[in-house]
Amino acid sequence: MALVYIADDELNIRRLVAFGLKDAGFETGEFPDGEALLQGIRLRKPDAILLDWMMPGMDGLQICRTLREDEQTRAIPVLMLTAKGEEIDKVLGLEMGADDYITKPFGIKELCARVRAVLRRAARQDDPKEQVLSASGIQVDITRHTVHKDGKLIELTAKEFDLLCMLMRHAGKVLTRDTLLDKVWGIEYFGDTRTVDVHVRYLRQKIEDDPDEPLRILTVRGVGYKFCAQEGEPA
Repeated sequence: MALVYIADDELNIRRLVAFGLKDAGFETGEFPDGEALLQGIRLRKPDAILLDWMMPGMDGLQICRTLREDEQTRAIPVLMLTAKGEEIDKVLGLEMGADDYITKPFGIKELCARVRAVLRRAARQDDPKEQVLSASGIQVDITRHTVHKDGKLIELTAKEFDLLCMLMRHAGKVLTRDTLLDKVWGIEYFGDTRTVDVHVRYLRQKIEDDPDEPLRILTVRGVGYKFCAQEGEPA
């Protein structure tokens, strides 16, 4: 039974979410703020976290950043709960390392579907078949959740890491934006292909020598993106 932590300063929302998740077969833990959540994680690590954006003390973005900076919690899927609906807020949450983004008010069935989706993606990352990816000076250790460029460690958000893995696993093949949205964010994700473009742009800034003239992640106009196993391979 997967353990899901819920951090929200509104008691009614915590209870509603916990009731829905328990009814769907999950185990839950409830926390009124970010500090209490971090203490709970130190005692027992959850399989996923539902994290409210606006909380007293440390807000959701600060908590998410803290989790991603710690090797022990970096891989825990995080779903942001927020009343914010602007696209820039959504992108900011994802760039801080959130795996998904749910705007209040939301349906419990949708919430449970999103939790299942991030847990499935996390399980696929734990697949022992392929734990190290290496091409064009980039080495990804899936088990340790680390990325090195020419031997130097680089920091990626959770979604940037997933996106890089997907592109490298299909090196040389063109993946459409819709395919990347489906495989990296999941079919239950209600976003659009601009999310893919934003993450590719940030990923290029970290793994390309010149992000304006990328040699590793190429754009195939009108189609999508591909990772070049050899730098400079024509699109």
